[in-house]
Amino acid sequence: MAFTTKADFDARCAARLAAVDAVFDVPLRTDYDLNPDWPAPVSGAIRKAAVLVGLIDRGDDYSVLLTLRPETMSSHAGQVAFPGGRLEEGETLLHAALREAHEEVGVDPATVRVLGQGDTYLTGSGFAISPFVGILPPDFVAQPHTTEVADVFETPLSFLMNEANHQRHEREFRGALRAYYAMPHNGRYIWGATAGMLKSLYDRLYGAGEKFGEQ
Repeated sequence: MAFTTKADFDARCAARLAAVDAVFDVPLRTDYDLNPDWPAPVSGAIRKAAVLVGLIDRGDDYSVLLTLRPETMSSHAGQVAFPGGRLEEGETLLHAALREAHEEVGVDPATVRVLGQGDTYLTGSGFAISPFVGILPPDFVAQPHTTEVADVFETPLSFLMNEANHQRHEREFRGALRAYYAMPHNGRYIWGATAGMLKSLYDRLYGAGEKFGEQ
């Protein structure tokens, strides 16, 4: 199955995504799903983070707000990413996602209609990322923070929520081949953890063999 209408997508999110700020003791999806022979990071070194999968109403479709990380970043430099970042002391994961989205691209947290929380995703760099799906105002205009964001763009949700566009790529990393998901679109190379979280969201909402409405 794949994305059909915004109303259907919203209903699937309500039925299948976790409650906001659900706690996952063990990440449900990881970079290691496609690379089971890789050594996993030491649990004590795993850092919590959160991102906003921001949707913008574009008529018959939603678009997904994505950023390009500067080449100067200490981790995932030059990669396509959702707005987001590390959890700070005393805040919830949702607050972290909204705070980072505000700092990086100017999202007003009060204007976001949160649809739910996706599966926590563990990256090879040791981040346990909690993705939150939320709808932004249709007149949203990004205001990128130039030291944290090199570019901002949108990709149709219907493209990302279509399994035919979920490619499996490989590249050499530290002397071995690493497999990962990629969803190239309109000159943008969406891959790695970002593509992995989108794949996880697709599986949660439209997974093969599932009937809509089942938990």
